[in-house]
Amino acid sequence: MDKLYIVIPAYNEEANIGRVIKDWYPIVEKIGNGSRLVIIDDGSKDHTFSIMQQQAKGLEAFEPITKPNGGHGATVLYGYHYAINAGADYVFQTDSDGQTLPEEFWPFWEQRNSYDMVIGHRRGRQDGLSRVFVTKTLKLVLWLCFHVSITDANTPFRLMKATTLQKQLRQVPENFNLSNVMISVIYARKKLPVKFMPVTFRPRQGGVNSINMKKIIRIGKQAFKDFRRINKSLR
Repeated sequence: MDKLYIVIPAYNEEANIGRVIKDWYPIVEKIGNGSRLVIIDDGSKDHTFSIMQQQAKGLEAFEPITKPNGGHGATVLYGYHYAINAGADYVFQTDSDGQTLPEEFWPFWEQRNSYDMVIGHRRGRQDGLSRVFVTKTLKLVLWLCFHVSITDANTPFRLMKATTLQKQLRQVPENFNLSNVMISVIYARKKLPVKFMPVTFRPRQGGVNSINMKKIIRIGKQAFKDFRRINKSLR
């Protein structure tokens, strides 16, 4: 009997969070066995968390959490540790902007026993050319830094065996901004069984994206330095 924890970071998502809860809650409800939908509010400045609290009434398997702002990567790591400590057998992560489709989860779930991670490959993306450019650039940078070719390293649509994830998290720096990227790199370097499956990636369904090109460039410069440092430790 498998226990699933769906982990979703959220920051200033009052326009989307209600729909996201409605979309993803039926999955943990259907799987049962103590499965939970866990949404972590990353110190939002809007009404994201209050909406989460309101929606949680009557939803036994939904756990709304809030914490001081630390960024997307740190919030994802927080959620992974939370799920593992709660005894999850599988951890699934997606984002709170409504770009992913819950109905595409079930083919991933069917593959859970065969792979340590099943991760989405965003084909026909609808979230802008700048994001596509960033993904392609990231793939090149990861090859240069780690000598691994990863189809789509940062997809926020991934299902992971908790026992394997727990071991790999030890090598991810605390509060690391690109935590999902680093997890993908570690799995690739260790040649752990990973499967990529195509997923739909829609435009943001509401609200304003907090990431702009200037911030992407700043994150990218820091990431390149971090990648080189972490690569030494992986060796």
